[in-house]
Amino acid sequence: MSPSMCCTGRYLKNLEYEVCYVRNFTDVDDKIIARANELGEDPISLSKRYCEEFNVDMRHLHCLPPSVEPRVSDHMPQIIDMIKKILDNGCAYQIDGDVYFSVDKFPEYGQLSGRKLEDNRAGERVAVNSRKKNPADFALWKSAKEGEHFWESPWGPGRPGWHIECSAMSAAYLGYSFDIHGGGMDLVFPHHENEIAQSCAACRQSNIGYWIHNGFVTVDSEKMSKSLGNFFTIRQVIELYHPLALRLFLLGTHYRSPINYSDAQLESASERMYYIYQTLYDCENVISQHAIQQDNIPPDALDCIAKFENEFVASMSDDLHTTIILAALSDPLKNINDLLHTRKGRKQQRRMESLAALEKVIRNVLTVLGLLPGSYLEVLQQLREKALKRAKLTEEEVLQKIRDRTAARNAKEYEKSDTIRKHLASVGIALMDSPDGTTWRPTVPLSMQEQMGPVT
Repeated sequence: MSPSMCCTGRYLKNLEYEVCYVRNFTDVDDKIIARANELGEDPISLSKRYCEEFNVDMRHLHCLPPSVEPRVSDHMPQIIDMIKKILDNGCAYQIDGDVYFSVDKFPEYGQLSGRKLEDNRAGERVAVNSRKKNPADFALWKSAKEGEHFWESPWGPGRPGWHIECSAMSAAYLGYSFDIHGGGMDLVFPHHENEIAQSCAACRQSNIGYWIHNGFVTVDSEKMSKSLGNFFTIRQVIELYHPLALRLFLLGTHYRSPINYSDAQLESASERMYYIYQTLYDCENVISQHAIQQDNIPPDALDCIAKFENEFVASMSDDLHTTIILAALSDPLKNINDLLHTRKGRKQQRRMESLAALEKVIRNVLTVLGLLPGSYLEVLQQLREKALKRAKLTEEEVLQKIRDRTAARNAKEYEKSDTIRKHLASVGIALMDSPDGTTWRPTVPLSMQEQMGPVT
């Protein structure tokens, strides 16, 4: 599930809904069994290891843990019980230890995907089998092959089909009717279509309020996949980019749209993240030194806050439009920087009250988006370290180049000083001159700036 969709739980909690979030693991299927056989490992043990690694990645991306995280191997009684109900209701049939769902018994089949039954063929993970009454019929229970992991059932030793697992586990924890079901857009058919059919066959009152499907991650407009050789992992990305920068990049596209991955876009997200946290860190430092009257906020700050909060609620309530919220952050952040750094801003009455109120509303929104760090300063330092790693430079090497540039400027060797500045900019290091001296911050390398889309 994408980070945008993972904002759902945080947003609903922000609206004071009680949220039960179930995220199930399929730890029994054909691919897992084949991989386990290759490695000479127990398939359940192999699955457990990968599930744990997945959870590590989710923590890196600030995704909230689910309320419950069921696994197929722990829910065989519930799965077998649901298959029995489907058989008892006349919507499935048995063949030599296999149990198949009969799509002809469910006239509403195709309601989610819009596909007509006569157009359907056996789908992914549903083997073509001449024994089936209809090619679109799918397995609820598969008889065990020699040497395979199996469970006992009324139909003999075997294991569940892919689709039934999700229906049984969601029913176990949420009931047959619940509010939101998510997944990738590739699951609309056949997986989610089959879930609807089998759940309704087990219980006619089964109903899902909203189906939400996230788009694919693409690379150069092609779907990311191992077969195309354009596949990489979260671990590989966060070696060079901060996890929160990756999260910001993902939130920058609406969850239903494809996300086109590029280093240039990640550089842009990293730069934006640095700007946001630097602004909030500077603000926090200033207001910590003053007593604040929380109920004495100037009208212009109140107007900015009200506009931002209204846009936040409207956009998030309209199918989680996180892209609009990220763009809307610009106004309150600009107001903070004006109050901190411009002559006019520093002279404004009740300046501290404005800063405190603006920082609070931004912090609240970042919390819902999963973008609030434990410490602004700590993440700023981590963003700098990642930038240095991408630039293949150390902090001391950058500081030495700053000293060299300062010496060149003092000697009026402006061409030399400009060459140093351009070289650093080309590898993602921007220099900032002030009366107090020169400092640096991460930026998008010059070579990538032409590739960037609009910055939110």
